[in-house]
Amino acid sequence: MAEDKKRTRQPNGASSIYLGKDGKWHGRVTVGVRPDGKPDRRHIERKTRAEVTEAVRDLEQKRKAGTVRKVGQQWTVRTWLEHWVENIAKKYVSENSYDGYEVDVRVHLVPGLGAHKLERLEPEHLEGFYERMQKNGSAAGTAHHAHRTIRVALGEAVRRGHIAKNVAEIAKAPRLDEEEIEPYTIEEIQSLLLEASKLRNSARWVIALALGLRQGEALGLMWEDVYLDAGYIRIRKNRLRPKYEHGCGGTCDRKPGYCPQRQQIRREHKSTKSRAGRRTIGLPVPLIKLLRKHQEEQGRERLEAGEEWEDKGYVFAQPTGGPLIPNTDYHHWKKLLEDAGVRDGRLHDARHTAGTVLLLLGVPDVVVDAIMGWEPGGSARMRARYMHVTGPLLKHVAQQVGDALWGPAGGQAVTVPEQQDGSAPALN
Repeated sequence: MAEDKKRTRQPNGASSIYLGKDGKWHGRVTVGVRPDGKPDRRHIERKTRAEVTEAVRDLEQKRKAGTVRKVGQQWTVRTWLEHWVENIAKKYVSENSYDGYEVDVRVHLVPGLGAHKLERLEPEHLEGFYERMQKNGSAAGTAHHAHRTIRVALGEAVRRGHIAKNVAEIAKAPRLDEEEIEPYTIEEIQSLLLEASKLRNSARWVIALALGLRQGEALGLMWEDVYLDAGYIRIRKNRLRPKYEHGCGGTCDRKPGYCPQRQQIRREHKSTKSRAGRRTIGLPVPLIKLLRKHQEEQGRERLEAGEEWEDKGYVFAQPTGGPLIPNTDYHHWKKLLEDAGVRDGRLHDARHTAGTVLLLLGVPDVVVDAIMGWEPGGSARMRARYMHVTGPLLKHVAQQVGDALWGPAGGQAVTVPEQQDGSAPALN
């Protein structure tokens, strides 16, 4: 017993267990180094030697696994999310990604979960939060986006040693029912192209419907990446949504974007982020002719603008050469649909339409992936989402089946008479 009470010196960095003068057992475990360079030595206190020995071994296992919580600030969900989004995410992600993170943190996550201690957050807290979001009117997609944001934020907290596990990887994400999208038919596309031909920048909509460019890719297209003689374009840049701040000091009582003296605080475009997104696309002959005409029209606008012309090199530009604004471009798309008498749809539906046209034409998968800018690993999934089995394709396949089974003459459509009750007759 006397040996148990005696405190012996352990080698530097080694754990120690001893009986204190207070009658309790104590353990000391070095788990790393503090920010000031001194050893981070943790203290454990238990009633019995067996209990403190077990606790010391557990802490040593966490040290080995790298899951010991760092000493320092006791984070709440609010303080960590606000620190993460402004001091970590903002420096390393794109402007668009940061905008999404910032809205999720400010509008949803901090009001809903901010009071929790970071290390005590549980998967059930997140699942209950997602459920409350949807009960309060948020779409499942909005809740799912908030889930992705906090998963990334907590993952960074784990890497930095502030928490031992990422509970967002355990929590069940809100269920998303994939929206069924019906691409535009050939007749609808022709109506859109006819109406677009009456507009300034008409080639912008042909590019969307024929090549499936994303909005940012079309608006970020530069003349230096257009090779009309060779018959191709290179996709290298993405137009970013503009962001403004007051130029009047906030005295106009308007939002920054509507300030008469507003100032742009975000770059106009960025490089396409993925290798698959940076791609070369061949141009159909009619589109080459249309782009040549568009180039001539832009040349006339340059002469009319004179000194006001901004020589920035955009293919689709404002009358003075500046970049188009994505939000305005979206409203022009909606007006085009209305004027063409075509059913309403998202601007991104034009991309689905282009993918479907490629499918109908029987273009090989590897070529489709290159045109659409899909990464090889997820291209099959993207083809399944973007390309739709349309009526003409189903009719074509049905005709092929009929020809194979009954021959070309026997594969014609047959009208099956209905019974008086409206049901089809039984087959013998």
